[in-house]
Amino acid sequence: MFPGYIDRILFIIIILLPAVSPRGSHSLWMLITYINGETQFPKLSATFMLDDITVGYYDYETRSYVARGNTTNEDDVMDPNHLNTISNYMIAHFIDRSDYLRPINHTESHIVYQVMALCEHLDNDKSGQMITKNAYRGSTIDELHFLDGKFTYHGSLNFTTQQIKPYLELSMWRHENIFYPACIKTLKNYLKKRGTQVNRKIKPRVRLIQKSNSDSGGFRVSCLATGFYPRHINLTLFRDGQPVPDHEITGGDLLPNGDGTYQMRKSLEISADKHKYTCSATHLSLDNKLDVTLEYEHGEPFKSVTPSVLMVLTLMVFGTAAYAKTAWKKRRADSCRSVYSTPSSSKESLESK
Repeated sequence: MFPGYIDRILFIIIILLPAVSPRGSHSLWMLITYINGETQFPKLSATFMLDDITVGYYDYETRSYVARGNTTNEDDVMDPNHLNTISNYMIAHFIDRSDYLRPINHTESHIVYQVMALCEHLDNDKSGQMITKNAYRGSTIDELHFLDGKFTYHGSLNFTTQQIKPYLELSMWRHENIFYPACIKTLKNYLKKRGTQVNRKIKPRVRLIQKSNSDSGGFRVSCLATGFYPRHINLTLFRDGQPVPDHEITGGDLLPNGDGTYQMRKSLEISADKHKYTCSATHLSLDNKLDVTLEYEHGEPFKSVTPSVLMVLTLMVFGTAAYAKTAWKKRRADSCRSVYSTPSSSKESLESK
């Protein structure tokens, strides 16, 4: 149950990354899970991600940090003192909060409490914000933002200001003096080790696909961009040069591929009318935007092609015709040879019989 649950949380983190981290920045993410109850899993564990790459796992019971996917020595990236100090704070925090969050008459054998935290390093070599979100039984209960020495708190619990004040004061002190400096330091260390990996640029492959819709009698036009990295991409569908309104578009979710790249698909239901549809993609790996066009003439779709494509098609047609003509001549020549070949001798004829 729990591995699948945690995997889904990590998948959600990947999907939310573009909405949280500014383009050009890098972030270190920590998903910390506390399980109250007897299970085969550690009571406290943490998964660390650099941008969208899982880089390590921490087990509180063994006090061990295991690097993931590393190709270089990363023993000096994570400070053991920071890990022990923060994990001790976190276990005390979880126990304290779970005591008053747990329902009085609960019958559950175990309860999951989680913290998702991130810090940012901006492209101008400055440190960005830190965000911490607390979740209990699968729902976010509060979050804390720290930037430039200022805190912003949002909570959904029914606590008075007097009740929440001691917790906030202690949490803000720990963020400013312990959590934030440790997170930024670790993030910078990881960028030194894995900068090439997270800064790589892979161009998207863009296709504009048209399929008939038997239910509506029309067509569905889908713009697909896949195989790109980093995850930030702008994918826009145009109709006759104008962006298609968002309420007509379906899809648009960022999805991970198995090779560490991403894909995005946007679709539009259309009738067989005369319009020109264009899929436009902009990405950090592209010097210019990439456009793919689909046009409709008299209710029939056809893709626009470049002169070079037409030339290739022409050469293929002529090549096929020449090959067919040569093959026909060869077959006729073989046939002629069999008809006018030298007769066999009587001996050969009798042997063959």
